[in-house]
Amino acid sequence: MIPLHSPDDACRPTAIALGSFDGLHRGHRRVIAAVVDHLPPGAVPTVVSFWPHPREVLHGDPRLRLDLPEEKLDLLEPLGIRQLVLVPFDAALAALTPEDFVARVLARQLQARRVAVGANFRFGVGRCGAAADLVRLGAAHGMAVEVVPMLEQGGEGISSSRIRRALAAGELAEAAALLERPYRFVGVVGTGRGLGRQLGWPTANLQVDGRKFLPRQGVYAALVWRLDRLGQPLAGPLAAVMNLGPQPTVDPLAPSAVEVHLLDRRLELGGQSLRVEPLRLLRLQQRFDGLEALAAQIAADADQARRLAAAASPGCLSA
Repeated sequence: MIPLHSPDDACRPTAIALGSFDGLHRGHRRVIAAVVDHLPPGAVPTVVSFWPHPREVLHGDPRLRLDLPEEKLDLLEPLGIRQLVLVPFDAALAALTPEDFVARVLARQLQARRVAVGANFRFGVGRCGAAADLVRLGAAHGMAVEVVPMLEQGGEGISSSRIRRALAAGELAEAAALLERPYRFVGVVGTGRGLGRQLGWPTANLQVDGRKFLPRQGVYAALVWRLDRLGQPLAGPLAAVMNLGPQPTVDPLAPSAVEVHLLDRRLELGGQSLRVEPLRLLRLQQRFDGLEALAAQIAADADQARRLAAAASPGCLSA
């Protein structure tokens, strides 16, 4: 796995793809290719992002991520990137002029030889610097700067915000098409109250990093992988039904939860990490007249999920 560095620990000199790259969608990968395909001699191909998101610092606006930094590492390595550098975004960094940002961070700290950004990149105090300013300032420090045009699909730009909108609507197929990969998340199995087991549908209650963007609340067909301590799958995927949100029938006052029921499997999962790939939103959550009606609906959900999981990953039921 490629390393995750602070700016002070980065391998230098660098060739940098600069931006948030949340979701690593097609447009982001074009920016990364602009660096990897044209490496200056001796430069380390690097992605540089900011953490936390600037909006969190400047406006107090919590910004949930499509990909957490640790998840990005697996995604960046096949693209030819050799390190991910997270620049701590704080009030001092936000106050830098575009000239100071280029001189201090890119030129001095990271020794950038080449930089690629998207056409909508902004930087410096008050976001006053545009991509064209980066080209001009970079040239003064001997950096080659390439500005990559935004990609469009369906008459609209491909963006992290657009992917979030698709997930918030439960449109997983659209999100996957924009990402060019399935949307997934990881959670650790915690201790539940056993309500699912009482219904005959035992669930694994997942503790998911609170910074991760999750899709619309509802009931989903899903694929699930059990992970080892290094985050690698122990075996092929298992078919599952996932409930994301509250429990309006069994406990309407309980907080929102992520619950996964593995179909036709009884496994001891306590403390294990699971990777979940929601396949399709089966239905929104609803309140049933009683537990018997709820159990019957879960059985119908499970039948749909089996078919969808088998189509998405043939053989998953015997994994």
